[in-house]
Amino acid sequence: MFPNLTREIENGDVKINVESVQADTDSVETELPDKFLNYNPTIIDFIRRCDTEAQAESIVAFMEARGELNKEHAQQIRHRLRQEGVRSFGPKKEDGYYFKQGGLC
Repeated sequence: MFPNLTREIENGDVKINVESVQADTDSVETELPDKFLNYNPTIIDFIRRCDTEAQAESIVAFMEARGELNKEHAQQIRHRLRQEGVRSFGPKKEDGYYFKQGGLC
């Protein structure tokens, strides 16, 4: 089913060095912060990743078309975008935002 993977395993083409081993796997679960456990991003979270009003508008349109955003809420967001701009929803969330906020970086 996976001929390339099989070939790599059988021929030893790819080798990965393991630097350390976690002996107590249960402690790993308790050590990681759960700030974003089961977190579902909102339209605002997606808009805060945008650089331009056009990008934010495309996200609003996409979520509205999927039924994840009702027409009234979409209109309110569009109005705010036009009047106040994309940064009115908060500072830009850069790459790795959730890792940094969760204490994983």
